[in-house]
Amino acid sequence: MSHDDAQSLRQNQKRLCYGDFLFFNASRFFAALTLVTLIGIILSLVVSAWPSIEKFGLSFLWTSDWNPPAQKFGALIPIYGTLVTSVIALVIAVPVSFGIALFLTELSPLWLRRPLGTAIELLAAIPSIVYGMWGLLIFAPIFGQYAQPFLSSTLGQIPGLGVLFKGAPMGIGLLSAGIILAIMIIPFIASVMRDVFEVTPVLLRETAFGLGATTWEVVWHVVLPYTKVGVIGGIMLGLGRALGETMAVTFVIGNTNFLNDISLFLPGNSITSALANEFQEAGSGLHTAALIELGLILFLITFIVLAASKLLLIRLSGREGEKT
Repeated sequence: MSHDDAQSLRQNQKRLCYGDFLFFNASRFFAALTLVTLIGIILSLVVSAWPSIEKFGLSFLWTSDWNPPAQKFGALIPIYGTLVTSVIALVIAVPVSFGIALFLTELSPLWLRRPLGTAIELLAAIPSIVYGMWGLLIFAPIFGQYAQPFLSSTLGQIPGLGVLFKGAPMGIGLLSAGIILAIMIIPFIASVMRDVFEVTPVLLRETAFGLGATTWEVVWHVVLPYTKVGVIGGIMLGLGRALGETMAVTFVIGNTNFLNDISLFLPGNSITSALANEFQEAGSGLHTAALIELGLILFLITFIVLAASKLLLIRLSGREGEKT
């Protein structure tokens, strides 16, 4: 090797080392910046909500009173509405999204897959306020006139379960908000499920079919075990969207702070709708602090959900190792 070649090689090595150094430290900086931002958000929420935390303590979580003139605040009804509507959305959206992803990857004709997949993805681009307006002006009247009386006369007659489907068919309420949320999160979950189903190796699919497995058996015993991490991630993405959705829920949930029954037909409130309706008009003091504490509770709920999903994935991975 000539002297010029050796010198050029050393310069290239220096450049590579310098680039690695920059990339490593830049990545570390942005990772640290994310943690610092997260900690800063938590601290700012705690500081702003401290008057409410100090006055009401843990009783804020299970108190249903929300009376700004009397300076009495409790988070039970917004927490209940947030959790109930999110659960309703998941119960509806997960099987529908699974069916859509299954059809697009296993059953749909080739000429239909791309336009149908694009149409589903476009649903995710619709602004939430449009869903809310459609829910209030179109969906709620139809739902109250036809669907709620039907549910009341069928599911409402089942002992135990019937209490969830009792009440006046007003169209708006917890069930309506949950259905609107389900429609909103279906594109997210279905798109993720479709993408992860498609990354399953063709060799695994063809081997299962060659052994005589049906399409359902291939999906249940091959595709789902191989893609369960992505599937759970898509469901968590949809749940995060449902927990944090504001405008669509505000339009159709009813925005009332009364909890006299557990019927899903009754109007209610959620953390996001309470913040959207009252934050601008809340005066400085205990009312604002209580609203910020609601935001802190929503932050903690989201954190708990994500942590639980991570623990679930770790447990599933451990069971795979035991089986192996």
